[in-house]
Amino acid sequence: MSEIYIKLISSDNWREALELSVFEEQHKFVASINPPVAIALAKAYIRPGGKVVEPYGIYNKNEIVGFFNLHYTPDSKDDYWLFHFFIDKRFQRNGLGSKALNELIRHIKNNHPSCNRLKLTVNPENEASKLFYLKFGFSEDNIMTFDEPTFSILI
Repeated sequence: MSEIYIKLISSDNWREALELSVFEEQHKFVASINPPVAIALAKAYIRPGGKVVEPYGIYNKNEIVGFFNLHYTPDSKDDYWLFHFFIDKRFQRNGLGSKALNELIRHIKNNHPSCNRLKLTVNPENEASKLFYLKFGFSEDNIMTFDEPTFSILI
């Protein structure tokens, strides 16, 4: 059994989530604000585009190691988006990103059974992330969203 799990950010864990960060050169790939979780939590409150925005911590054992926001239209088949997905700089390059993505997809299948496609965007300069998502099974959709290429995976 995996020791990776996701947990909704709440009044119990938001402070530890704000401690998460990426390397300086990665900031532009995750969020324009540092810490990146700050803007992601604001979006959960503001709900841009009227979507539901759920912020999650990624945990390894009982330690928070990463973060993401899931944006979606309830009961949609393909309006599910992954934003601000990152592993904290202290835990990168240990395979946690793939394990977290597997757990995220399992969560969507269990909690959003109508969903059949997950989408995300990748900064055009972020070659490492493009390769990561392609290797995981995402495909490039040849669509630009927010001036970034859109990738998706059937789930």
